[in-house]
Amino acid sequence: MPRGGGEAREPGAAGGPDAAGAQGAGTTGLDAGVPPEGETFDASYRSGTPPWDIGRPQTALAELAASGAWRGRVLDAGCGTGEHALLAAALGLEVTGIDAAPTAIRLARDKARARGLDARFELWDALELPSLGERYDTVIDCGLFHVFDDEARARYVRALSAVVEPGGHLMLLCFSDEQEGDWGPRRVRAEELRSAFAPGWDVERLEGAVLEITMPPHEAKGWLAVLRRR
Repeated sequence: MPRGGGEAREPGAAGGPDAAGAQGAGTTGLDAGVPPEGETFDASYRSGTPPWDIGRPQTALAELAASGAWRGRVLDAGCGTGEHALLAAALGLEVTGIDAAPTAIRLARDKARARGLDARFELWDALELPSLGERYDTVIDCGLFHVFDDEARARYVRALSAVVEPGGHLMLLCFSDEQEGDWGPRRVRAEELRSAFAPGWDVERLEGAVLEITMPPHEAKGWLAVLRRR
């Protein structure tokens, strides 16, 4: 789950749920392979702490959670080591986290067990959300949308549209085109967000926000978007 100043691109991909064992408090995953592109980002976790893995929820998203905006069944798309999913679980919400990086999923499951929280984590392709066979009221996207190229972005929006209940919400934090320099992931313009979600979604909130990262300057300019499924 590349976040903040990590790789400039992440596949949405892993082939399906992980067979590696316990999820959260000990449920069992399904069989799946790990695609080569998933290994690309997994290396970031194996070699240390990636810049996007700050060890806590992003403040902008945590504030939404504290306001009561996270409701119902929750999906954390591109969950990394699970901090946002675990926050949802701590709030008593039913939550699933997905990511392409096997090491991130293992670490997320370890955190869930250590904290005694009931959260499910799967190795899964974010472009294949309908294959999960589930529907969600709230989706959290911290640093996933901004890694997709145009084609994958459109597929991702279609996948989200297929699994979010009418009236459900997507809460998205991504890199902004207002961030100086060329490090980190793809910059996103506000109008790109509006255009990408124009079919089937209403933009309830779109504003500048901070993406916290582990490397200097320790924060980046981002967009916080709250979108409602029609």
